[in-house]
Amino acid sequence: MENQTKVTEFILIGFRSHPGSQLLLSVLFSTMYIFTVAGNACMILIIRMDSKLHTPMYFFLENLSILDICYSSVITPEAALTFSLGRRIISYNGCASQMFFFSLFGTTEAFFLAVMAYDRFAAICNPLLYQIIMNKRLCVFMVMGSYLSGCINCTIQTGFTFSLSFCGRKEINHFFCDVPTVMHASCSDTLVNEIVMLAVCGSIIVGTAAVVFISYGYIIITIVQMPSAASRHKAFSTCSSHMLAVSLFFGTVFFMYGQPGATSSPDKSNIISILYTVVIPMLNPFIYTLRNKEVKGSLKKYGAMPSHPLQATRYLVRSPFQLGHRTPRWSGV
Repeated sequence: MENQTKVTEFILIGFRSHPGSQLLLSVLFSTMYIFTVAGNACMILIIRMDSKLHTPMYFFLENLSILDICYSSVITPEAALTFSLGRRIISYNGCASQMFFFSLFGTTEAFFLAVMAYDRFAAICNPLLYQIIMNKRLCVFMVMGSYLSGCINCTIQTGFTFSLSFCGRKEINHFFCDVPTVMHASCSDTLVNEIVMLAVCGSIIVGTAAVVFISYGYIIITIVQMPSAASRHKAFSTCSSHMLAVSLFFGTVFFMYGQPGATSSPDKSNIISILYTVVIPMLNPFIYTLRNKEVKGSLKKYGAMPSHPLQATRYLVRSPFQLGHRTPRWSGV
């Protein structure tokens, strides 16, 4: 028992079996992190600078960009340094802190996706009541509620995981301290922890995913009933991009946390987790905003994007908020 309670560090062994690819992984992670920070920071700046983008939709997108920078910063820089320098040791407290903030931002992003889906549902399916429904107070409440839900989940997950005993083997078969892999490294019986993870994470994933898909279901029904073929095509194109990001996020997260025996396949989690820790935060600015006409107009207005008339006529896709009604604008958001 004395040895079980004095573990002070862990060894991250994810991708260690491929020594020739360490430098490549470091460059890859560093490059994607730079794109993540630059892309999301650009969107925050553009939304703040252009008063035309002071709407509920872009308020959520701005907060999503802030969240993605924090989400990626918890994992990616440390992983890039690990691959380049070969320093795979992480302290006990550092591992707990990394798990806490990763769970916080990851859970909050799931709630953000649900909130944004509901916002689009209200804008397209209830345009006459949209200004009343999505007022500024409710939007701020939704953002704060998402962070509060993430804080509750990460406290539960981190507390239960680090209440386990760690003895002898201190290796974590991952490139960061994730809940399933840290549990797998424990010498305690993890049945209760797996049940808690399945119950809490499973309910969060199923609940938020249900809101997303039900909202988009009603959106699609509304779009089908639109009289204009051009409007239907543009709306479907936008929804398909959003649904791709949603499906990618919830699919990978469910594989990791929402099924029984999640700790039994740590090797698979190394590759799968790259998607939702590194790739998705990098792609979100492109998926959610850079295909939007208003955002592209703002980028050209402030000199951040050169004008390409041919590409603009072929690829500009308007937001569903622009179809059939005016979106209420906020001042000072």
